[in-house]
Amino acid sequence: MKHAVRPYPVVLLLLAAAILLSVAVGSVFIPFGSLFEVLAARLSGRPLSQALQAYDTILFSLRLPRTALIALAGAGLAGSGAAYQGLFRNPLADPYLVGVASGAGLGAILAMTAGLTATFLGLVAVPAAAFVGALLTVWIVYQLAHVGRSVPTTNLILAGVAVSSFASALTSFLMLTSTGELRRALVWLMGGSAMSGWPPVLAALPYIAIGLGVLVISGHSLNVFQFGEEQARQLGLPVEQVRLIVVAAASLVTAAAVSFAGIIGFVGLVVPHIVRFVWGGDYRLVLPVSIIGGAALLLLADVLARVLMAPQELPVGIITALAGAPFFLWLLRRARQQAFW
Repeated sequence: MKHAVRPYPVVLLLLAAAILLSVAVGSVFIPFGSLFEVLAARLSGRPLSQALQAYDTILFSLRLPRTALIALAGAGLAGSGAAYQGLFRNPLADPYLVGVASGAGLGAILAMTAGLTATFLGLVAVPAAAFVGALLTVWIVYQLAHVGRSVPTTNLILAGVAVSSFASALTSFLMLTSTGELRRALVWLMGGSAMSGWPPVLAALPYIAIGLGVLVISGHSLNVFQFGEEQARQLGLPVEQVRLIVVAAASLVTAAAVSFAGIIGFVGLVVPHIVRFVWGGDYRLVLPVSIIGGAALLLLADVLARVLMAPQELPVGIITALAGAPFFLWLLRRARQQAFW
């Protein structure tokens, strides 16, 4: 029964557990007791023993920045996925499936191959280029997919695949003609980040925080959208203005997540579906719960990516694809049998 269990305690506990695992698990496992000792020493200003100093360096220089970046990316992808699904009234409107992530990726690769990543300016130029690519992609896909005032599922998927393939082909061409950023681009395309430390976290945070804030505020408007655009207009909703705001905010969030964490698929598809299935389709609830759940899910996927082939690490995008592709096929099969909404 929907709403039988309150959503926020569940997803917050899940996120706390995911954060704890993310900062503890790696090539060097930090025991939970030592982890809390290091954190307590940092907060109180007490000196650390020599044994704990190594854990302190690993924790604050490597693990916490990575955990923060992955959590931001998961939150951004899940939030933008929920927003796209609500806006298009289509359950398959995920940033990855409709090609928005590939368009953002093409913009980011353009900035990388132009050599803009060597300075702090690159931390601004890469997401800005990705944002332009994401906006262009979502506009093209929408124009190709919509029929009258609706966006059929089949059209959306076909248009997304076509545009995504075109963007991926251009991305591959840029990589073949470039040498300096090839390794970073390869890791990034598989859903991994070659960047480390706090600078990428601090650079991504404003884009994702602002974009997600706008999307959460738009929850009521997305609820009205579920009645159809004509009915929404009759109810007094400024449809064109809301569409522009939601598309811009969701594209900004996707672009920032892709720029700093790589192309990671299916998070924006899986998490909102689980939230709607368990707690209903009110977007005032779906959006914030999806944001928290997306952060937790991607952190858990990242932990799996570290341990499955240890000491070698897999790109987290491989884990999400292996889990998300069967989920997508199940949804596609279900869509042929019944209406989602």
